[in-house]
Amino acid sequence: MTTRRKFVAVLGLSVAAPAVARAQTLKWRMVTSWPKRLPGPGMSAERIAERIRTLSNGRLEISVHAAGELVPAFEVLDAVGNGVAEIGHTASFYWQGKTPAAAFFTTVPFGLTPAEHVAWIDAGGGQQMWDDLYAPFGVKPFMGGNTGVCMGGWFRREVRSLADLRGLKLRSLGLGGEVYRRLGATPQTTPPGEILTSLQTGVIDGAEFVGPGSDIALGLYRVAPFYYYPGFNKPNGTGECIVALSAWRALDDALKGIVAHACAAEASYALAEMERLNALALEALTGQHGVQLRAFPNDLVAAARTQARDIVAELAARDAATRKIHESYLAFRARSAAWSRISIESLLGARG
Repeated sequence: MTTRRKFVAVLGLSVAAPAVARAQTLKWRMVTSWPKRLPGPGMSAERIAERIRTLSNGRLEISVHAAGELVPAFEVLDAVGNGVAEIGHTASFYWQGKTPAAAFFTTVPFGLTPAEHVAWIDAGGGQQMWDDLYAPFGVKPFMGGNTGVCMGGWFRREVRSLADLRGLKLRSLGLGGEVYRRLGATPQTTPPGEILTSLQTGVIDGAEFVGPGSDIALGLYRVAPFYYYPGFNKPNGTGECIVALSAWRALDDALKGIVAHACAAEASYALAEMERLNALALEALTGQHGVQLRAFPNDLVAAARTQARDIVAELAARDAATRKIHESYLAFRARSAAWSRISIESLLGARG
């Protein structure tokens, strides 16, 4: 080969190489149910996308879109399943109207704690049932964050007894919202980014969202100064990352492993981060913003426990898939309850 021909050949390779690299880079869009960079779930979405980009050395880049930018907060499942976006970050209990058993994969009133829930998904058969449940919607689910134990809710006025709950318009979703409905409140499905405005305008009288670390960012304390616990309505806060099955199947094994690892890492990190943020935010809410912590009255909690038991039992009767998941979930809770009582519950009592 002449010198000129060698030069042309080398030049051709140097031009072609970047083009090949560009062709190997996948660009996905992530739609979410959260306000942009909301502490807790909003940041989980951002961190998953960043981990995937870093671990893949830029082979898979994901742009993150807040609720309302591409699709509304409660349309993430349909958007990912229908190919509007390749990936989404949301919460499974938003889809219980489409498939009743979806609620089990976020939280159930008086149900599994965060650690118990993770154990059920990762080591108790929960993931396979979750995969099977979501397959008809064209998505594969992963745990992609966790906001931890949630609070019972923000209220504009005190709730001194079960009777005070009756007639209140309360932002509450999932099975916890149904518990509140049966206790006499009217649950509202307000998107997270609209909760504060709805409280300010009187569209709602109270709201439950997550816990102090996320709630403080929404500014709910400005309008509703009474903050109630325990969060019997949402004892766990798993966030889900859903990937379109078409996009998932098109990935090579290395990228599949990276996506799965990024979600698992976030499920672990988010829980640790929310423990820190919740503690800091609770101190700020009570010390700087005048928030008044209140325990729900005993008659309300007792009535809620009874209603929750009935609701979950009724849910199990809806269809075979829900019954199977319900039986697995309750069996795991029964097995873990004795250990949780003599480990965590007794330790906290002893610690004072």
